[in-house]
Amino acid sequence: MQTIELRDGRIVLVDDTAVDDAPARHTAGRAAGHAAAPDRPTLVWHHESPHTGVLFEPLRRTAAARGLRLVAVTRPGYGGADPLPGRRVADGASDLGQVLDALGIARVAVVGGSGGGPHALAAAALLPDRVAAVATLASPSPFADTPAWWDGMADDGGLRAAAAGREARITWAATADFDPSQFVDTDWAALDGDWAALGQDASAAGGPGLLGGADDDVAFVTDWGFALSAVTVPTFLVHGARDRVVPVAHGRALARAMPSARYEERPDDGHIAVLSTLPALMDRLGAVLRA
Repeated sequence: MQTIELRDGRIVLVDDTAVDDAPARHTAGRAAGHAAAPDRPTLVWHHESPHTGVLFEPLRRTAAARGLRLVAVTRPGYGGADPLPGRRVADGASDLGQVLDALGIARVAVVGGSGGGPHALAAAALLPDRVAAVATLASPSPFADTPAWWDGMADDGGLRAAAAGREARITWAATADFDPSQFVDTDWAALDGDWAALGQDASAAGGPGLLGGADDDVAFVTDWGFALSAVTVPTFLVHGARDRVVPVAHGRALARAMPSARYEERPDDGHIAVLSTLPALMDRLGAVLRA
């Protein structure tokens, strides 16, 4: 993991498959002392909520098999990255642009799982000269305080608390328990198999990611800071029809808002199982980058 200082003095953590794991420190917009990276198409992974910031297996393996460089930026408040109270989803695009400058990367494709989905869409909307394509898996849609937005969530406590503000969300987290009914049988199979590392990462994020989780949820239930109509690059949306964390109505809402997007609904998948489509998504994103 690298530490990169942004223009406002905040530190973010970056995991990058093109560099060694030895600690390094850069200033946003400058890459002095940074070794030249291999000339490979670059994919940016936007982490789920919560996360530690580490690019775990099978993300690394899947990207490597396709000759892709994989980069991830830890969102504020997670994994030692400085918090940013009041941040909007759109703010992640500004952070990413500065990180790409520091790493000397001109053009990327972006992909986000679950809570990373809105942030991937923000990058596509707000960095159109840098982002060539975007994909999301099980992403929430922009907030609308209507039954259709809430219906089907097995545990909506965190988002309900976030709608009352940051302090309410932090207070809620102090006593919240994990609800296993959020996951269906195919999710548990994925967590027992290929995606075990995701569950381990979410557990490790736990307490250290308290502020990150609160700020993520507040950002999700307030104005995202950009319009989905601003996403004009090739877009791929995937959602599981059995998702009980971010119900399928969210995937359908995203597809309606971006009619040129390619939308795939997986009838047997829940929130985690939908990640089985990631290899195919990386193929599509890699093809755009190489075109």
